Amino acid sequence: MFKSYFSTAIKNIKRNPGYTSLNVFGLTLGIASCLVIFLVVRNELGYDSFHRKANRTYRVTLNALDFNSNVSLAVVPALRNDFPDLELTSQVFYQQTGMVKVGQSRYNEKGYAFADEHLQNIFDFKWLAGNLKNALSEPNTVVLTESIARKYFGEKEVIGRVINLNNQFDLKVTGLIKDQPGNTHMPFLFLVSLKTIDKELQGGMSNFYSIPGGSYAYLVIPEKYSIEQLQKKIPAFIEKNWGKDIAKEATLPLQPLRDIHFDQRYINNIITPTSRDTYWALAGVALFIIITACINFINLATAQSIRRAKEVGVRKVLGANRSQLIIQFLGETALLILLALCLALIATSLFLPHAAKWLDIKIDLGQLAEPTVAGLLTFLTLLVILLAGLYPAFVQSAFSPAESFKNTKGLSIKGLTLRKSLVVVQFAISQILIVGTLVVAYQMDFFQNQHLGFNKEAVVSFDVPDEAKREVLRQQLLANPGVKDLSFSSGAPMYNNNFTSFSSRELGLTKDDVTEVKSIDERYTAMFELKMLAGEQITKPNEKDTIRNVVVNETLIHKLGIREPEQAIGKQITLNGNEQSTIIGVVQDFQSESKHKKIRATVLKYDGDEFFRASVRVQPKGITQTIGQINKSWSALFPDNLFEYEFLDDHIASLYQQEQREYIAFKLFSCIAIIIGCLGLYGLVAFAAVQRTKEVGIRKVLGASLFRIVSLFAKEFIVLIAIAFLIAAPIAYHIMHNWLQNFAYQVTISVGIFLIAIGASFTIAALTIAYQAIKAAIANPIKSLRTE
Repeated sequence: MFKSYFSTAIKNIKRNPGYTSLNVFGLTLGIASCLVIFLVVRNELGYDSFHRKANRTYRVTLNALDFNSNVSLAVVPALRNDFPDLELTSQVFYQQTGMVKVGQSRYNEKGYAFADEHLQNIFDFKWLAGNLKNALSEPNTVVLTESIARKYFGEKEVIGRVINLNNQFDLKVTGLIKDQPGNTHMPFLFLVSLKTIDKELQGGMSNFYSIPGGSYAYLVIPEKYSIEQLQKKIPAFIEKNWGKDIAKEATLPLQPLRDIHFDQRYINNIITPTSRDTYWALAGVALFIIITACINFINLATAQSIRRAKEVGVRKVLGANRSQLIIQFLGETALLILLALCLALIATSLFLPHAAKWLDIKIDLGQLAEPTVAGLLTFLTLLVILLAGLYPAFVQSAFSPAESFKNTKGLSIKGLTLRKSLVVVQFAISQILIVGTLVVAYQMDFFQNQHLGFNKEAVVSFDVPDEAKREVLRQQLLANPGVKDLSFSSGAPMYNNNFTSFSSRELGLTKDDVTEVKSIDERYTAMFELKMLAGEQITKPNEKDTIRNVVVNETLIHKLGIREPEQAIGKQITLNGNEQSTIIGVVQDFQSESKHKKIRATVLKYDGDEFFRASVRVQPKGITQTIGQINKSWSALFPDNLFEYEFLDDHIASLYQQEQREYIAFKLFSCIAIIIGCLGLYGLVAFAAVQRTKEVGIRKVLGASLFRIVSLFAKEFIVLIAIAFLIAAPIAYHIMHNWLQNFAYQVTISVGIFLIAIGASFTIAALTIAYQAIKAAIANPIKSLRTE
C-alpha cells in the first residue's frame, strides 16, 4: 500500500512540475528564511551568554549626572577592600586604537584592552598556549588572540615573542587564546597587563570623578549571594570611601553581564546597545514567513485538488477509505516538505555567509550542525506538515465517487471563505512588513541627512601624535590647495564625547548638572559652520588668564534659566567643581551624539593639551589626491606612526550601524514574505480560474472583452487587499510607534507611508493576478464549455 502511495506521489510530482516547483520554492524560501533568522536572533539575544559565570557577573557602572558605563579606577580596589566576600573583581582599560610594531612591520589596530590578572577568571577564554594563572600578572606582558597572532607571526610559536605598542611599551607574549565569539560586548585583539601602565594610572586611583574613557569594572558574586543586598550597601560604600556629598549625588548600579548589550541608557559602551524587542520582532517576521509559506501551500494544494478529483473517485471505488486517502495526501505533503527542507539547508549554507556580512555579525556555518538547530528543523518540518498538509488532505479526500467523476464539486462556501481569509492574512502580514520597512528607512534617512547643526561634508579627521609638531602640520596642510580649512580639537562634532559637571552660583544653579565639554581651537566654530547666536568665538587665551573663556550652546543657557543668548554673555559658570569660566559666546544647538539621545548642554573651551585630533575640510574635487598629500606631510612629521583617517560623514553613519543592520534584515525578509505571499495569491487565482472555466467561456461567447474578464478576477481580490489593509494599518502603527520610542528624535508615521503600503500591495497583487486572469480570458471558449 505504502509503495503504491509513494509511486503515486512521484507520478503526481512529475505530472505537475509547475505546481510542484511553486510549492517547493515557497516552502524552501520559508524554511531557509526561518533558519537564518533563528541563527541571527539566537546570536544577538545570546550576547555574553557563553561565559560560564555569566549569570553571576556584573559590570559596575556610574549613575551620577548620567548613566555611564565607565567608572573611576578607584572603584575596584575599594570594592576588593570593603567586600572581601565577592568571588572576583577586575579592572579593564579598553582602547579603541593603537599602533603595534612587530620587527619592521607596523599595524594600526582597533580594539585592545589593558586588564588585570583576574579578568581571565571572570570571562572564559579558550587558552591555546601560555599559563592561565599568571599570563597577565607581570607588567609588559600581552595575551594575543589566535587571529592576531597568525597575522603577526604566521604559524610560528608566539610565546616569548615581543611586540611594541604605541612606540612606548615592549610587550612579551605570555598567552595565546582563541578568538572570542562575535556576540561579546567587549571585542579585543589582545590583552595587555594592567600593571604595564601603573604609573600612567596613579593619578586616577583615588579620585571618584576622575573617569578615563574605557575604564570598566567587573565583579562576580558567589553562588546564592543576593545582588539586591549588595546593591543596597553601595551608598554606604561610596560615603565611606569618597564622602557624603558624592554619596548624595552618585551611585554605582550593578549591571548584569547579559543585559549590557541591550541597555540603551548608558553612554561610553564599546558596542552600541540595541533593543531585545527588535530581535523579538525579527523572530515575529520569521513566524509570519512560515505562516505565509504554509498558507501558500494550502492555497496551491486546494487549487490542485479538483484536478485530482477523478483519482480520488477511482481509489474510493477500488475500496480506499478516507483515512487511507488522508495518509496518502499527507505523505505527498511530507515528501514535498522534506524536499524543500533539503533545498532550504543548501540555500541556508549558501546564503548565511552573505547575511552575516550584510548584518556585520559573526555566524559560523558549523552552527547548522548544532542540536538546537536540528531540533528547530524537526519542529519546523512537523509544524509545516501539519499546518500545510492537513487541510488539503481533508479537502482532497472528501470527494464522493459520483462528484469526482462529474468534476462539478468545488469547495464549499466555507472552504472558499477559509482560503480567502488566508489571503487576507498573507496580505495583512505583507503590509505590516512594508510599513515597518518604510518607517525604518525614513528613520535612517532622518539620522544621516537631516541638518545636524554643523557641516559634515568633506571633512577628514585623524590623530596628531605629537603636539610639538602641530603648528608645522597646520602650515603645511593649509599650503595645500586641496585643503579649505583645518582645526585642532579633542574631536569633531559627534566624536570623542567627554562629560563633566557644571553649576553657577551667580545664576542660582547650585546643584551640579552634566555638560559635554570639547576642547577646540579658534578655527573650530567657523570650520564646522556652527551658528553663533551671540558673543564671540573662542580665541587662544593669554597665559596670565586665571578665568577660562568658554562658548556654550542653547541647551546650557536654558538650564541656567536664560532665554535670550545675549543675556548669557559675561555670566560665570563652574566646570568640574573648581574651574571658573566666563561665557563669551553662545552657539545654536548642534548634534554632538547620535540622535538616540537629545542634545545636551555643551561647553566649548580652548585647551591645547587636549588637541589630539585634526579635522580638515577638503575640496570636493580631487579628494583622493589631497588625502595622499596629507598622508605624505603627516608621515614625514610622524615617521614612527601610521597615518589613518576617517571621513566625518562615515563616522556619523557608523553611529547608526545597529539600525542599518535592522533595516537590511527587515527589508530582506519582508521581500521574502511578500514573494511567498504572491505565490499563495497565485494559487488562489489559479483555483478561481479552474472553478470559473465554464462561466468565463459563456461570458466570452456573449461578447465579454479581455478587460472585463480580467476585472472579474481582480475585483474580489482588491476587496481582500482592502480588508487586509484595515487589519494591518493599526497593528503596523502600534508596532512602529513603539519602535520609534527608542530615539530622542524621530520621524512621523505619516499617512503617505500607509498609502505606499496599500499601493504596493495592489501593484503586487495586480501583477500576480494578471497572468492567470489573462490566461483564462484568452482560452478557447469551446473547450471551456466542454468542462462539464
